[in-house]
Amino acid sequence: MNQRRQAAGCGNKVEAKAEKGQAATSGEDCGGLDKALQNNLNFIAGQKANPDAQSEARIANRQAVVDLIQQRRKAAGCKGDGGAAQGNANQGNNNAGNQGNANAGNQGQNTAAPKPDANQGGASGQQVCQGSTVTLSGEGGAPAASSGEFPIGTTLKVTNLDNNKSTTVKVASVSGSCALLNNAAFEQVREPGKFLIRNAKIEKIG
Repeated sequence: MNQRRQAAGCGNKVEAKAEKGQAATSGEDCGGLDKALQNNLNFIAGQKANPDAQSEARIANRQAVVDLIQQRRKAAGCKGDGGAAQGNANQGNNNAGNQGNANAGNQGQNTAAPKPDANQGGASGQQVCQGSTVTLSGEGGAPAASSGEFPIGTTLKVTNLDNNKSTTVKVASVSGSCALLNNAAFEQVREPGKFLIRNAKIEKIG
């Protein structure tokens, strides 16, 4: 429990706080956890519906995030399933609908052509992935990031514009996001109780 509280950025004093009728006995925001859960489930559904060469790694990465969020929801005493059932239902709908679209659109083609990646050719110090949100991967270790836009070894600077905190990390693995921070890196820029940075600035600096 203490490890989870530390990972969540909880202070020394624990106070129960209701969030829209949900219990929050660990000091975490159930509403924020539920939103993060739904976002990750929707991402997994999209990858399963339209897979590419990196989808398996992306799905495994996001499933680890889902598992971590579920652990934190349980520790926080959050009620309900956080929208997981709806996310699974949407996943089935997306798989069925998109499979038909993919078959119709790609008939006669064995593989889809990879999309060009303008970000990888960006100049050092250039802001990239504008409008992207940033969340955590649930991975341990020294501060690092994973990315589906940049190769391993790329250096990124991620700034949370809501509190002006920033971290500079290297891409160490593959994910489905422009920048997905591991636990240590996310702790350097997070706001207490939040698992998603909506107002982020991502820069490629090396």
